[in-house]
Amino acid sequence: MLQLNFPSYNFQLTNTKEGLKIFDRTRKKQVLLTPEEWVRQHLIEFLVNEKKIPRTLIGVEIGLKLNTLFKRADVIAYNRNKTPLLIVECKAPFVEISQQTFDQIATYNMVLNVPYLMVSNGLSHFYCIMDHKNKKYTFLKEIPNYSQLCL
Repeated sequence: MLQLNFPSYNFQLTNTKEGLKIFDRTRKKQVLLTPEEWVRQHLIEFLVNEKKIPRTLIGVEIGLKLNTLFKRADVIAYNRNKTPLLIVECKAPFVEISQQTFDQIATYNMVLNVPYLMVSNGLSHFYCIMDHKNKKYTFLKEIPNYSQLCL
């Protein structure tokens, strides 16, 4: 698989009849290793190992209902009270991060109302903090550590 713009992590990979699978430590199961999944698994390990978000407070592929539409957020990080703090949208490395990507995560945030958003294709990462009162966002150089996310 492609080298991503994350630290190197050890993953358990298994060849199956369906194709190559990766063990998702958060969901505790083998999942098909697609390019987007490769990004998601690196991103989760980044949040756990570098940003110190407890794995038990990370949700993967969380279903959301917006009006009559059902959507699925790639990754959501919560505080200890299970209040969402961060939504992450993952794309495959060959998918360019565009306004459409931000529109997608903004749609999820209409339901969750989180303070932080992150979008990544594994090569480029974008982070922002929401100002819900003024209906705008500000880009950040990096996502804060868990203790700072919870402030």
